[in-house]
Amino acid sequence: GAVPNARQIEWFHRERQVFLHFGVNTFDNVEWGSGNEDPSVFNPTALDCGQWMRTIKNGGFTSAILVAKHHDGFCNWPSAYTTQDVASSPWRGGKGDLVREFVDSCRAYGIKPGIYMSVGDFHSEKLGNYATYYLNQEREILQKYGKISEVWWDGANSQNNDAATMMMYADSVHKWAPECVIWSDAAAKN
Repeated sequence: GAVPNARQIEWFHRERQVFLHFGVNTFDNVEWGSGNEDPSVFNPTALDCGQWMRTIKNGGFTSAILVAKHHDGFCNWPSAYTTQDVASSPWRGGKGDLVREFVDSCRAYGIKPGIYMSVGDFHSEKLGNYATYYLNQEREILQKYGKISEVWWDGANSQNNDAATMMMYADSVHKWAPECVIWSDAAAKN
């Protein structure tokens, strides 16, 4: 049978971690957006990722996962591949980068940063080659923000990705972030 590698064993011993779901839908007061959200609604006035990390550390946690992009497609970083992102919002004058603030704060407090980036995207799945779009954004996250300890995919909205596509996404994580663990229960269509 399969034998876990060292990073999987380390992940197992974390036992628990914090999951931060903060994005455009926080301000629309919905869990799942439609992909048609107006980026201008994203405008937190007192965002302090350092406060998040102090609380997380005081709670005894050693890792945290930020939803960088949920199924609505809104990116919590300025992506070169879409305008459905923080750069199109008024937050920090369109110069904000929540992923940057998150990972920098994680590192400042000794918390391992993880990223949730939905494999489904109601806003951008209409593009001709969504897999290439997704890989471009995955590369942005894994090459721009330093070491990411975990990429987290759930099965929500993964039905448009076949097994070969999910394997391509996973292989790219291993290429761009070889020390990263992937957690997933995404059931690809066959």
